[in-house]
Amino acid sequence: MRKLIESTFVSLDGVIDDTRPSTAPRAEPHRWGQPYWDEDHAAYAGKLMSSAGAMLLGRVTYEGFAQSWSERTGPDADRMNSLPKYVASRTLTEATWNATILRGDVAEEVAKLKEQPGPDILKWGTGELDRTLVEHGLVDEFHFWYFPVIVGAGKHLFEGAGFDTTHLKLADVERFGSGIVVHVYVPK
Repeated sequence: MRKLIESTFVSLDGVIDDTRPSTAPRAEPHRWGQPYWDEDHAAYAGKLMSSAGAMLLGRVTYEGFAQSWSERTGPDADRMNSLPKYVASRTLTEATWNATILRGDVAEEVAKLKEQPGPDILKWGTGELDRTLVEHGLVDEFHFWYFPVIVGAGKHLFEGAGFDTTHLKLADVERFGSGIVVHVYVPK
C-alpha cells in the first residue's frame, strides 16, 4: 500500500498562503519562503520528489505548479513534469500537465490510489482538499516546513477545517542552516 505524504510550507504564525481574493500578497509562500530556499531546502524537496511515484494536488496548487513548472527544464523540472498527477477539483474541466482529474467522491478515489502498488504519493500544499483527507484518515505523513518568518496576515494552516481533533506523533525533525525546521508527523 502506498503512503500519502503531505508537504506544506508554514510561517511561524501559521500562515500557509495569501487569502483569495488576495488581501495580503505578502502571504504568498513564494514571497516569504524564497529567501530561505537554499541547498538544504532543495535537497529535502528532492528527497521527497525522488520517493514519489505520483502527486496529488488540489486545483489551486495544480494550476500554480503547472504554470510555474511546465516550461522549466533540468533534472528537478523533468522529474516534476514527468510524475503522474491526480487533481481533486469540482470545477476543473481539463488537465493538461500530465494529470488526471479525480471525479466523484475524492476520499474514495484517493483510497483507491493508495491501494495501488508503487511508490508513495506526494501532496504539496494544504488547502480545502486536506479537510477531506484528514477527516477520512488518508494522510500517512505530514511534513510541515516551518520557516523563520512571521507574515502577519493570510490563510492559516487548517483554517476552518471543520474536522475533529486529530492527534499526531512526531516522527522526525530536519533542521536547515537557513532556519527552516521540518517536522514530520504521523497519525497517532
